[in-house]
Amino acid sequence: QLVESGGGLVQPGGSLRLSCAASSGFTMDLYKIGWFRQVPGKEREGIACINHGDLDIYYKDSVKGRFTILRDNSKNLVYLQMDSLKPEDTAVYYCGADPPLTRSPQMMCQEANPLRWGQGTQVTVSS
Repeated sequence: QLVESGGGLVQPGGSLRLSCAASSGFTMDLYKIGWFRQVPGKEREGIACINHGDLDIYYKDSVKGRFTILRDNSKNLVYLQMDSLKPEDTAVYYCGADPPLTRSPQMMCQEANPLRWGQGTQVTVSS
């Protein structure tokens, strides 16, 4: 079970940090973790995915340079630091997990169908 938190309303140019936590017994650093987002009427898209060794990270072009995916293994958390937010970043954000020895983080993001999903957290960027 994955649980996202940290969403909310923020002005354009602002920042938010989303957190993805796992239920007891699920060790996040053993899995590939990705962040995905979806707006009504559009397909879910993968925006940032990291492999289990943190050596391979993929970012969708639309967020590259503004968003950062990072782990805190001491807390069993994965974050999505979002800076320079734009109105088009408004969406429901989900974290997802994949087994370690499967597809690459890029493929995980591009296929946007991880094995496990959270329930999502709403991010709204508006003045």
